[in-house]
Amino acid sequence: MKKNPLLTKILILLALSLALLVPVSAISNLISERKHYQEEAVEKVVASTSGEQTVIGPVLVIPYVETVEEKQNGKTQSVKHELERYVLPRQLVVDGKLKVSPRSLGIYQALIFGSEAGFSGHFEIPPQPELLKPSIQLKTPYLAVGISDPRGIGKVPQLSAGGKAHPFAAGAGLPRMSEGIHAPLPQLLDFTKAQTLPFAFQLNLQGTRSISYVPVGESSTLSLASNWPHPSFIGNFLPVQRNVDAKGFKAQWESSWFANNLNDRFQQAAFSDGKSGLSALPSFSTGLVQPVDQYQQNERSVKYAVLFIGLTFLSFFLLETLRSLRVHPIQYVLVGMALVMFFLILLALSEHLGFGPAYLLAATACVGQIGFYVSHILGGWKRGLGFAGLLSLLYAVLYGLLQSEDNALLLGSLLLFAALTAIMTLTRRLDWYRFSARNEEAPPAPPQP
Repeated sequence: MKKNPLLTKILILLALSLALLVPVSAISNLISERKHYQEEAVEKVVASTSGEQTVIGPVLVIPYVETVEEKQNGKTQSVKHELERYVLPRQLVVDGKLKVSPRSLGIYQALIFGSEAGFSGHFEIPPQPELLKPSIQLKTPYLAVGISDPRGIGKVPQLSAGGKAHPFAAGAGLPRMSEGIHAPLPQLLDFTKAQTLPFAFQLNLQGTRSISYVPVGESSTLSLASNWPHPSFIGNFLPVQRNVDAKGFKAQWESSWFANNLNDRFQQAAFSDGKSGLSALPSFSTGLVQPVDQYQQNERSVKYAVLFIGLTFLSFFLLETLRSLRVHPIQYVLVGMALVMFFLILLALSEHLGFGPAYLLAATACVGQIGFYVSHILGGWKRGLGFAGLLSLLYAVLYGLLQSEDNALLLGSLLLFAALTAIMTLTRRLDWYRFSARNEEAPPAPPQP
């Protein structure tokens, strides 16, 4: 049975394409490793400053001790129970400013923010004569603010409530959230009648990645302005108004108990035995996003490696076929390794220059290298220049796919359709039987100059 050189060549090229996936896979693993190093660097910055911040409050806490008679072992004994009541604001307004500054650790960056937020509003406290019974001993009420990472608290804030100044102390004193601050309110509440208690305070926080505010008020409004132009509104509620431009962003959130049922959810979280506690409450949240994540872009580019290598080999094979050339598989291997090196160079450069400039430099270097090599294989610099131009077009299309994530499937499908159309057009008059027979009779190709 005669061998078919054309079929053999095609099988060899398929095998080479699959073999090149081994170094591509190694580069993909390297990208994951470098991304892990970046995450470790960010964690080191977080460890030395403070992490993501969540603010819960303010909440008015009324602690008391109730003495009840209980039977134990057939005897009646007086047992004291330490209890608390929680009152949430009728109205809460938060006006915040967020200043973001990148902090470098080696070649990596972490986004550190400084927040200055003014809290204001009022509590509506109903009469609670049951707290004045002889069996109840009232303790000092306090206003509590839960803060997920108190290391980020700046200067000690001071509460203005009931026309008086009250200094904050460490510790929130909230159920399953001890981190934060609280301000004692001695001799300020009268439980024999309804009261309105206005409050105001300034809270300065430092943190990383994101900041969240839990809308504890029956009517809650948050206004936030920042110098960072790449926010991600990630909480349970989207802003009702937002404006994002190159100078930063401004956003405003609004919510009420009608929408979030937060009063009931807070009371359930406070008295339940669940582990999540108050951390599971809905929030207004803003995340800080790096405009270009070079590792994510590198990961996406490597996913197109098979398509890229396949189209390049296909173009090379068509030139060999239509120009009646003899190209050795080793020459395909060298071109394929140059294509693989592009992804490694892209990763290395993007860590220092950013993805866009790194892509341009890596593509230019690889196109020049392959164009120079192929010009000798194809027997002339004009053919090599044409192949380099085709390769440049492929790099440009790949960059377009990477920059248009939402339309990547559409663009990729159109690229494959265009490639198939070009192949059918160029080979429509080619007699494959005669071409195969000619390859069987052709003498070995002379060495390239």
